[in-house]
Amino acid sequence: MKKIILSMLILTALYSCKKEGQKTGDTALTDSVSVLENAASETTAYTSKELSPENLGKYLAQKNDTLYVTNFFATWCGPCMREIPHFKNKMEELKNKPVKFTFINLDDKSEWNTSVKKFAQENNLAANIILLDGQKLDANFFTNNFQQWDGGSIPFTYLRKGDKIDEYLGMMTEEVLNSKVDALLK
Repeated sequence: MKKIILSMLILTALYSCKKEGQKTGDTALTDSVSVLENAASETTAYTSKELSPENLGKYLAQKNDTLYVTNFFATWCGPCMREIPHFKNKMEELKNKPVKFTFINLDDKSEWNTSVKKFAQENNLAANIILLDGQKLDANFFTNNFQQWDGGSIPFTYLRKGDKIDEYLGMMTEEVLNSKVDALLK
């Protein structure tokens, strides 16, 4: 039954967007800004890491004074690609603030060293991308980590600062992103 549910979730995610357009072992959890600072001199290096659903759940549950903006996307998802420039603009605007932007890639593992790598390098986001193998996800991952999202479609953005949480399903406009981020930074 779990395999059927997982298969349906993956199929729904695949059909929710039209296609447009390195695995390392699970590592200690680091936030994207720390990785970005360490990799800043290697802007063309592809340094995205894979995390297990369990470690991603720990990352999403962090409660402190930092605002965590976590966007779930795939390179084949048109709405996902159209909203990325908004996130990049906000990242630049808030680069010296306690805000961490992370992009969770849901492409098939076979695309990690091709489409995902190309996207990461072209957008200088490799240090902010976490690779997540969708085959390892089950319904419990979604119910344990989110109030709204069941994994059925992307893009999805999860914002958390301390105990405050905001979730947004669908493509974010720049105005919506600014409003949500600004509200949580107050």
